[in-house]
Amino acid sequence: MAQPPKPSRLAQWRDRAGTLAPPLADVLEVAESQLLNEAECCDVLDLLAMLGCDAQTQAAALWFELARVDPALWAARSGKLPDELRRLVTGQQAAEQVWALHAQRPPEGAAEGLRRLLLAIVRDLRVVFVLLARQLARMRAAAALPPEQAAALARLTRDIHAPLANRLGIWQLKWELEDLAFRFLQPEVYRRIAKLLDERRSDRESFIRESLDELQRALAVAGIHAELAGRPKHIYSIWKKMQRKALDFSDLYDIRAVRVLVDNITDCYGALGVVHARWPHLPNEFDDYIARPKPNGYRSLHTAVIGPAGKTLEVQIRTHEMHRANELGVAAHWRYKEGGSGDAEFEAKIAWMRKLLEPRGDDDSTLAADLHTELLEDRVYLLTPKGEVFDLARGATVLDFAYMVHTEVGHRCRGAKVNGRIVPLTFQPQSGDRVEILTTKLGEPSRDWLSPHHGYLHTSRAKDKVRAWFRRIAHDANLSVGRNMFERELKRLALSSADVSRLPAHFHLQTQDELLVALALGEITSGQIARVLQEAAQPAPAAIAPTGSTARLPALDHSALTIEGVGNLLTTLARCCQPLPGDPVRGFITKGRGVSVHRADCGSLARLARRDPDRVIDVSWGSAASQAYEVDIELRGYDRKELQKDVTGVISNAGAHIIASSSRLFAQTGEVEMRFTLRVRDFEQLSTLLGKLLALPNVVDVRRVGVG
Repeated sequence: MAQPPKPSRLAQWRDRAGTLAPPLADVLEVAESQLLNEAECCDVLDLLAMLGCDAQTQAAALWFELARVDPALWAARSGKLPDELRRLVTGQQAAEQVWALHAQRPPEGAAEGLRRLLLAIVRDLRVVFVLLARQLARMRAAAALPPEQAAALARLTRDIHAPLANRLGIWQLKWELEDLAFRFLQPEVYRRIAKLLDERRSDRESFIRESLDELQRALAVAGIHAELAGRPKHIYSIWKKMQRKALDFSDLYDIRAVRVLVDNITDCYGALGVVHARWPHLPNEFDDYIARPKPNGYRSLHTAVIGPAGKTLEVQIRTHEMHRANELGVAAHWRYKEGGSGDAEFEAKIAWMRKLLEPRGDDDSTLAADLHTELLEDRVYLLTPKGEVFDLARGATVLDFAYMVHTEVGHRCRGAKVNGRIVPLTFQPQSGDRVEILTTKLGEPSRDWLSPHHGYLHTSRAKDKVRAWFRRIAHDANLSVGRNMFERELKRLALSSADVSRLPAHFHLQTQDELLVALALGEITSGQIARVLQEAAQPAPAAIAPTGSTARLPALDHSALTIEGVGNLLTTLARCCQPLPGDPVRGFITKGRGVSVHRADCGSLARLARRDPDRVIDVSWGSAASQAYEVDIELRGYDRKELQKDVTGVISNAGAHIIASSSRLFAQTGEVEMRFTLRVRDFEQLSTLLGKLLALPNVVDVRRVGVG
């Protein structure tokens, strides 16, 4: 009687639907009627199950294939799926961007950038498991592909997937990915090494069995319980060692290797003593990675000995816990294997990702939340039109990107496109964006690029390159520009030149000319000058005295001002000159309102001093001058839609408060004048605010008013 045909692998998965979690059972039911690559899909499911991935991850792998085969089906069904499952599918779709870039054959050395880009755009590590499993399934079937397609798939595996599996410590996939890629990229070398291994396989297996039996007996006599096994040596790793050490196949001592797993660290060293007592060890071939773990955390004892029949034998000794950690990725030695180095923050991120591969029990309810919060990237990975990847600090602008590509590209940059759309130079792109820099033939940087108020540059590297360019031009030109900037800042803050006589010393400079050059080069900012004015200015000797009346202002905390020769007195800031912390000030004793505080050069104070000189007293700003102060500013420009909205938005974002405002439009000229009474903390906040207001389109001038 004929036997019924064996059900297909996908049918076997569907037959288990009653025992599977709903996400996987549901998608298997949908997949039954679709023309999927059954062998590949089942290979992926088997590999994900072997890795211990949850049902959501397995379901996402199938949904991705369904979306690719039938986009209309995905569009109709995706809205009804859980958010987590949709994120896993869209993560796989985002990874297709990386495969497309790799297919363009990017420049040598760009593979590391592509791997980083992949990790940046894939926010859930489980997506990487699916990508690796699918790539291994494809490589297993690559022999049926045309040679060019198989080679392209192998290059992608070699450059992206195998190093990722290595970094994540997924050795179950890593070695097979490497061997399969090597088989298609260097078939002759692969076949030669495979033939050498096959020719000696029976001898090697016999030697390993003899060595294991002999070592097992010796360990038992020493009272050490151990599990022993032959350690497989993969074809690709053999070739890498031959290349790295310039050795012939016959010179490799670790083609024959065993691994010893014991219960504790004490038994590790006990087993090492047994091995060395049984067989002579080779000089300079012993490494203690238990006492001195590798920088990535890898732990094990490695030694090489002359074993039975005078043949070399490599022995690795570790505890069961160390073995699980090493195999599952907590201590995956990707840096040692790849010979590369990474920044500390990226290595810390990879280390955290490896920990996700440790057994977590049956409850994975917190995994998605952990991944979403922990895998946030503090750098952005941007692409050139040719597919090169550059990583910059988060918050970098397209102008920062231009300087990262090349100094001259930055100097000549006059615009940028992000994903084909024109953007301003202050635009901050996100990971995965393709940035095209628009340049002129004879361009040069702008001094505005160094201003923190305008927001053109975020990275120190780009700012240093702009400063270096301006240092090369004539000293007199820098001096002139710095003087103009300095005078404009004093005018905006309504300060006299006498206020800044001691500024150079605060910046460790000898002369005011040096200060002006530093200001022109962006080494000193107007905000820093404002802060030093606040801290260093001293009250001038009063040759003048105060006015008759001051407008009502909120009383100051007595510790904000120091009054010479008297105890605590009520103090108010005069409305006529509106002094700010850092202004030279004098006090005038009023009748019933305490001390009215004026700027030392206030005209109202001069009139009061001539009338009642005895009521003028010395005051200075104390260490607690930290409350808010009122100040009037005037803005002039040309009217446009939403100008006032933009102005008030900048004021609000700067942390200042609007107490009163007025505006006036000159219809014939289109000019507009706005006045605001603001509450600010100090000079530095006021200076920063004025700079940001001046940077707004159509704004011609902004300055502090109401002084004198």
